Amino acid sequence: MTTALITGATAGIGAAFARRLARSGYRLVLVARDTERLERAAADLRGTYDIETEVLTADLATDEGIGAVEARLADPENPVDLLVNNAGFGNKGAFGTVPLQDEMDMLKVHIEAILRLTTAALPGMRERRRGAIVNVASVAAFLPRGTYGASKAWVVSFTQGVMRDLGGTGVRMMALCPGFTRTEFHERAGMGTGNIPAWSWLSAERVVGEAMRDLARGRSLSVPSKRYKAAVAIARVLPVGGLGGLSSKAARTYRTD
Repeated sequence: MTTALITGATAGIGAAFARRLARSGYRLVLVARDTERLERAAADLRGTYDIETEVLTADLATDEGIGAVEARLADPENPVDLLVNNAGFGNKGAFGTVPLQDEMDMLKVHIEAILRLTTAALPGMRERRRGAIVNVASVAAFLPRGTYGASKAWVVSFTQGVMRDLGGTGVRMMALCPGFTRTEFHERAGMGTGNIPAWSWLSAERVVGEAMRDLARGRSLSVPSKRYKAAVAIARVLPVGGLGGLSSKAARTYRTD
């Protein structure tokens, strides 16, 4: 039975991945900080899709949390075939107004956790000559503003670089870069969304559906929807100075996981 491990699995894009993979018959390992919520999510998935589920409570802003997930990924008796590094969060406020520890926690989750979990998962995948890793980034990766965008830019660069190194191994890696997505993300960060037009929003289900299609095609980057593909294409050719106004707005609201 194919097994997928999803971090940040109880809400938003992580929960949508869980539902999508459950429909396809995957055995799921759900990772999040809230044990009670994890248990509810696992029970719902078992009842709805008749699959096996496993829960792992872990805070990826801590060494202990990352270590627990590393150990699960490295377990040769219970291999993981698909790793979805989805956990993430945003901090409200411009750089310099956010407490340094909050910024450090973000980097721990967005960068160190992804680096360490990828490192833990890859040896087994390479040995089996199959497997995949999806790292959830953001369209904000292409906008030069703040710690959030910078951390997501690292995710994209890291993923695409490692994917090149994996050529011929049978293992795939892909960075997923959604735009505005209807999740709990903005509410948890205390960010207002009233100035975001309705047409900008994507559903988590659409994001995951396009991501899975792009992964099957062997792509190293997935940007769901034509509108956000166009936005990324423009951002990549404009000079950094030309992105100032857009990236200022993004720093306040353009953050999804």
